Amino acid sequence: MEQYVALDVSLKEISVCIVDSNGEVVFEGKTAAEPAILVELIRSKAPQVKRVGLETGATSPWLFHALASAGLPVVCMDARHACGFRRCRPGILIDVGHLFRSKSAGRSD
Repeated sequence: MEQYVALDVSLKEISVCIVDSNGEVVFEGKTAAEPAILVELIRSKAPQVKRVGLETGATSPWLFHALASAGLPVVCMDARHACGFRRCRPGILIDVGHLFRSKSAGRSD
């Protein structure tokens, strides 16, 4: 089953949420802001990853390129679009994970 990964990146740690193609949360947690550690986590928790998404920001260029270099299907989304989708409510990463899942399937739910 395909998985979709949403990241919330800060300088010291990265929050990670993984949802499957049914919209069920597979993993929710945090890891150090080290690309190698993050790649290992994604590969272990989402072996059939369809999309890895993160919001634009000061830390997104280095992480985007590190994930892309590792062969992960990474996309970067303008933070204003993500905020509009999640309506700034709790569960941000779950909502963004669902956004990546729905956009991948051509849905707008």
